[in-house]
Amino acid sequence: MKILLLEDDSRITKAIAEALCAHNYLVEVAHDGELGLTFAETDTFDLIILDLMLPKLDGISICKKLRQNGNKTPILMLTARDTSADKVLGLDIGADDYVIKPFDLSELLARIRALLRRGNVTFLPVLEWENLKLNTNEHLVTYRDSPLVLTPKEYALLELLLRNGSRVLSRSLILERVWAFEDMPGEETVKVHLRRLRQKLKTVGAPPNLIETIYGLGYRLNPNL
Repeated sequence: MKILLLEDDSRITKAIAEALCAHNYLVEVAHDGELGLTFAETDTFDLIILDLMLPKLDGISICKKLRQNGNKTPILMLTARDTSADKVLGLDIGADDYVIKPFDLSELLARIRALLRRGNVTFLPVLEWENLKLNTNEHLVTYRDSPLVLTPKEYALLELLLRNGSRVLSRSLILERVWAFEDMPGEETVKVHLRRLRQKLKTVGAPPNLIETIYGLGYRLNPNL
């Protein structure tokens, strides 16, 4: 799952981003409203965490513009202003939830999980392909009940493949969905991570071609096993 975090306080940004990454979410960060709006309009996210007070363009304006343009991505607003008027305004223009600073990270993560479940009708807590299972609530991956220990990038890559099934994913699309702009590597990195992921799957009994290479096009889960 890919989350856009729009927050100008570096301390808060670091805490939230680290907590999200520890739970295997992919995080894109913008520290001002104009850049954040550009990210939101040019990429696909499962959730937007939006600070109310941002430089260059405030959170209210961003939320309003996204909703006016038909963007239905769930939005969780953050603010230091604990007033009913601010809450009502944020919700009225299309925000889905509202969290007051300072907040408890465990509560924030619970709110995020709730919004992801509510905001996406295709969201499934357990993704399956043959004997492979990925539990998004527990961040647990198993093959025939044998657990796999994956890095965050391997987990995100496998989740992306499971969500797309037999659809072929190009290397460039995988890079866009699994790596943030700030650390975007070359396409060779996709091959390296796929090789490691295949090796780990093989150690628990998965067939070596569970993740299939479609030469010249990309990768998918093998529908012919």
